[in-house]
Parts: sequence; structure tokens; C-alpha cells
Amino acid sequence: MGLGIREAARVASRLRSLLVAGTVAAVAVVPSAAVATPGSGVSGTVLAQGTSDGKLRIKPPKGDTDVVVRTITIAPGGSTGWHHHPGQLVAVVQAGTLTRTLDDCSVEVTSAGAAFVEASGGKHVHVGRNLGTEPVVLYVTYLLPKGAPLSIDEPAPACAQG
Repeated sequence: MGLGIREAARVASRLRSLLVAGTVAAVAVVPSAAVATPGSGVSGTVLAQGTSDGKLRIKPPKGDTDVVVRTITIAPGGSTGWHHHPGQLVAVVQAGTLTRTLDDCSVEVTSAGAAFVEASGGKHVHVGRNLGTEPVVLYVTYLLPKGAPLSIDEPAPACAQG
């Protein structure tokens, strides 16, 4: 006697499951033909490394984007002046402690080994200061609309004019 249609479908389903499981197991055990190869003639230097508090929310500009990487050194007592950026930037504080005053006069302090993102646009005016005794060294990557300047000078907000 043959199997009924339902029973035959169950047997076929079990066979497919066993076949899939066996294939997965075989692939996991057999060495891959596409094994990675070691590089040669390549060197790299980590310039700075920092850890952010939570997620980095990066939103590149629409359209063509200029990516600029630079170091910034702020001497003890030095200041960037009030400004904003036409595009976001990601910064790593490599040395010293950076004190930023934002457009609402709130203060953010970032020490060596930390990373942060600065928002873009005229609504995000800020100033960076070195209130410490050693230079602040930043490694900054800018994501700018094509052809835009790195920053635009701004007057201090009302809360900072006192």
C-alpha cells in the first residue's frame, strides 16, 4: 500500500529539513575554497581613537559630499570662536580636554580618548575652548556639502553675551 497524500507531504518535508540540516553541517565542517589571504606591502597608523557615549548619529549631506580629515590643536587658554559647520563632523579628542559651549549656553566637556559628533547648520552654533594647561589635540572628519567651508563664524548667542 502506498502513502496517502498528506503522509507523503510530511515525509517530503522531513526529508527537505534533513537535507538542509546536513548541507549546513557539511558547509560548516568543510574548509572554504575562498580562504582569506594575508596582505603584503601595506602599513597603517592609527592617528587617534575615541569612544562615544552611546550611538553616533551621523547624517551625511544630500548630494556630493566633501570628506575632510584634519588635526586641530588648541593651545591652553585658546578658543575656536563662535561658529557652526555646514555639515556634520566626527571628532576624537586625542589629548587634553575640550570644553564646548553650545547655542543654549549648555557646556559639554570631552576628555582625551572620547569621540563626539557635532551637528550641522546655523542652529548649532558653538565655541570650543581649552581651559586646561596642556594643548587640546583633535582629529576631526568633516562631512560637508561639496564646496562648503569647514566652518562659518557666528556671533555669540544672547545667553553668552553677558
